[in-house]
Amino acid sequence: MIQICEVGPRDGLQNEKKILSTEQKVDLIKRLIDAGIQKIEAVSFVNPKVVPQMADAEEVLRHVPRTENVTYAGLVLSRSGLERALKTDVDALHIVLAASNEFNLRNARRSVEQSVNELVPVITEAVAAGKSVVGVLGTSFGCPFEGEVPLDRILRIADQFMNAGCQEITLADTTGMANPKQVKDTVLAFKQTFGEQSPLGLHFHNTRGLGLANVFAGYEAGVRRFDSSIAGLGGCPFAPKAVGNVCTEDMVNMFHQMEIGTGTQLEKLINTACWMETQIGRRLDGMMMKVHESSC
Repeated sequence: MIQICEVGPRDGLQNEKKILSTEQKVDLIKRLIDAGIQKIEAVSFVNPKVVPQMADAEEVLRHVPRTENVTYAGLVLSRSGLERALKTDVDALHIVLAASNEFNLRNARRSVEQSVNELVPVITEAVAAGKSVVGVLGTSFGCPFEGEVPLDRILRIADQFMNAGCQEITLADTTGMANPKQVKDTVLAFKQTFGEQSPLGLHFHNTRGLGLANVFAGYEAGVRRFDSSIAGLGGCPFAPKAVGNVCTEDMVNMFHQMEIGTGTQLEKLINTACWMETQIGRRLDGMMMKVHESSC
C-alpha cells in the first residue's frame, strides 16, 4: 500500500500569487479527506512576512475536521517555528533544511551546519512534546546554485536527525533535478546505511518532467511513502523555476493502473483538482483532470 502525504495545502499554495482564505484552505482539506487522503501537510510555521500565503497556520488548524485516521503535519524551519507549532494541536512536524549551503542560506538564512546545530535540539524537544517528527532534507538530488549535493552529506544529516528522534526521513528534490537512476542509487545507499526497514519518504517536483518517473524509480527501490500535491500545485519561493510537485491524482492513477493500492478514490481527487482550478483562477498542471474534462 502506498502512503501519500498530501502537501497541496502547504507546498502547493506557498508559491501562488493568489492567497486563499482560511475557509478555502479548510474546504480543500475536507475534500482531500473525503477522497481518502490520511496525511496532510496542512500548514507552515514560517515568517508570515516572508511567506504570506501561510500566515493563517493557527487558524487553519483550529478549523480542520478532527478524525482518528487523519494526521495533520506542519512545516518547521527554526526554533521560533517550533514554538508556534507547539501552541497548536498539529499532529506531526516536518523539520526542514536544505542540504545545499547556498540554498539553505536563501531559504532559512543559515548554513547547513548552523541549521543542523539549531534543528537537532528542536527535533528532540518536539519528540519530547509528543509530536511525530519527520526530517525533510531539501535539495537532496541537486541544487540550482551549487549543482551536485554530496550523498555523504545527505546521509550524515539524516543520521544526525534520526539520532535526535526523527521517526522518518524524507529526501526532497526541491527543484526537480533528480533522474530515475539517481533516485534508485540514492535510495539504495540510504537503505545500505540505515537498514532496509528505515522509514524513508520521497518528495519530487516535476520541473523537468520526470516527477512520476522518479516516483516509480523510488517505488522500484522499495519506497512506499511519497509526497504529492493536488492538481500538481507547488513550487518554492526561493528556488528559480521550481514548478509544481508531483500531482496527486496523476500519481494515484499510475499506481492504480499498476494495481497498487493507495487507499484513495481517484474520481474524487480529480474533482478536487478541478475545484482547485476554480479557486486559483488559472490552468493547473495535473493531467488526469484534462483527460476527464467533463468532470471539471
